[in-house]
Amino acid sequence: MADTSSSPIATLFPGYFALVMATGIVAIAADQQHLDLLAQILYIVTVIAYLVLAALLVSRMIRYWSNFAADVTNHAKGFAFLTTVAATNVLASASIVIHGWWNLAWALWWASLVLWAAFVYTTLIAVVIDRDKPGLQGGINGSWFLLTVSTQSIAVVAGLFLTRTDSDALAFTAIAAFTLGVVLYLIVMTMVFLRWTFHLLDPTEADPPAWIAAGAVAITVLAGSNILVAADQAPERIARLAPFLEGLVVMAWATATFWFPLMIAIGIWRHLVRRVPLRYHPSYWAMVFPLGMYGVATYRMSAATDLDALAWVPKIELAVSLCAWTVTFFGLGSHLATSRRTTPHG
Repeated sequence: MADTSSSPIATLFPGYFALVMATGIVAIAADQQHLDLLAQILYIVTVIAYLVLAALLVSRMIRYWSNFAADVTNHAKGFAFLTTVAATNVLASASIVIHGWWNLAWALWWASLVLWAAFVYTTLIAVVIDRDKPGLQGGINGSWFLLTVSTQSIAVVAGLFLTRTDSDALAFTAIAAFTLGVVLYLIVMTMVFLRWTFHLLDPTEADPPAWIAAGAVAITVLAGSNILVAADQAPERIARLAPFLEGLVVMAWATATFWFPLMIAIGIWRHLVRRVPLRYHPSYWAMVFPLGMYGVATYRMSAATDLDALAWVPKIELAVSLCAWTVTFFGLGSHLATSRRTTPHG
C-alpha cells in the first residue's frame, strides 16, 4: 500500500479552489473599474489555477480515493469542496464580463450544477446519518457558509444569462437559487453565531474561512443585483418580485457590511493579541474572496438600484482586495518554493 501521509495530492486542502474564487472576483472588480490589462492578467491566472486544481482534484479522487472520501464526508472539511462550484461560476462570470465568452460560461454553469448536487448531498447526507458526530464546537466552521456561496454563485451566472434570454425556466431557477441561498445562510449563521458566542473560541480555530460569513452575504447581493438588472429583458416573473428581491439585496448588503468589523477584530485578536503566527495557508484565499466580492457586489447593487452614493466603495475595495491578493499570492509562491526545497528527490 502506498504511503499517502507525505503526498501533497493525497492531503490537498479541500477548499483550495478559493484561490480561483479570489483571483476571478478581483479580475471582475478590475474590469468594473476599467483596468483592462489587470483584469486580463488576473483572468489568465484564474484559468491556470482552475485547470491545475481541477487536475489535482481528479488525480486525488483516482489515486487516493480513501483520503478524498474521508474528507468529503467530514463535518469540518466536507463543505469546503463546494469551492469547486463557486470557482466554476466565478470563472464563468469572468468569462462573460471580461471577454463576452457566453458559450464557455454556459458550459461552466452546467458543470457547476452537477458539482453542486454531487458535493452538497454527499456531504450533507454523510453528516446527517453519521453516528459519531463531533458536536457543534468541533464540527462546524466557516466553510459551512459555502452552502450559500455555491448556491448563490449559480444565481449570479443565471442572472447574467437573463440579460440575453427571456427563458422563464431560467428566471425561475435564478430566483429559486437566490432564495435558497438566503435560507441556507440563515440556517448556518444561526449555528455559527451560537458557536462563536456560547462556546470558547480558540485562536487557532478563528481561521480565515470565518470571513466567508461576510462573503456569503456579499455574493447574495451580487446574485440578487444581477437578477434585478435583468428585469427589463427577463420574463414578467422577475418584475413581479422586484421589490421583494431589492429588499433582500439591501438586507444582505447591510449584513455583509455589519460583519467586516467583527472579522477584522477577530484577526487582530488572533494574530496580535494571541500571537498566532501569520503563515501562508490556502485557507487565506477565503479571506481575499469576500473583500473582492463586497466591492463587485456593491458596484452591481448600485447599478440595479440606481444608488450612486456608494460609487466610492468598489474603488476602495478593489485596492484592498488587490493588496490582500498580492500578499497571499506571494505567500503561495514562497510556500511552493520552500516545499520544493524540502521535498526529497529520488
